[in-house]
Amino acid sequence: MNITDIANFFLKIDESLYSLVQAYGVLVYPILFLIIFVETGLVIMPFLPGDSLLFAAGAIAAVGKMNIFLLFLILSSAAVLGDSVNYWIGNKIGVKIVSPRYKKYIQRTEEFYSRHGGKTIVFARFIPFIRTFAPFVAGVGRMNYLRFFLFNVFGGILWTSLFLFAGYFFGNLPFVEENLVLIILAIIIISILPIMIEAIRIKLKKKANRDNFEQKII
Repeated sequence: MNITDIANFFLKIDESLYSLVQAYGVLVYPILFLIIFVETGLVIMPFLPGDSLLFAAGAIAAVGKMNIFLLFLILSSAAVLGDSVNYWIGNKIGVKIVSPRYKKYIQRTEEFYSRHGGKTIVFARFIPFIRTFAPFVAGVGRMNYLRFFLFNVFGGILWTSLFLFAGYFFGNLPFVEENLVLIILAIIIISILPIMIEAIRIKLKKKANRDNFEQKII
């Protein structure tokens, strides 16, 4: 899959998914399971659709082409299992492939996840790319697995239900139907806003610290 294919999938996800349902019927369920599982479970596949795919699936279920409750069960399971697999990949393999000179960062990661791991796992669900890396990093950071799993289940169910049922209840309103591509793009943009805001905040903080340092020297 090249960059053009990925872009087309995002831009025409409603048409693509509807065509899949028309062509493959119930086989779409395992296809959707696989996409969500891989997007959350393999750290090298963060570009696969998540939020927008859930929304589109809910919208198609609303017109009777798929069962919304079966979708919820299948996709929330995929999300939880994906994060669990990603955690164990980080736990068993991640530390081994990290250069020894970065060991101090692993220690900091362990300390961070011991204090903030729970909310990180939940909030990361709603941020593309970050939701793929967060469980992997939690594994590298040796976050307690039972604690991770509880927040993983909560976050997975919350994320899946919000986007899936949003599509189910609002995806087929006339305005939404006519502007579905724009709405899906808006979902993607809103999803990455926290990353942009945090990056700007860090940059401003560094600038403020640098200015304060220069003032003290003067």
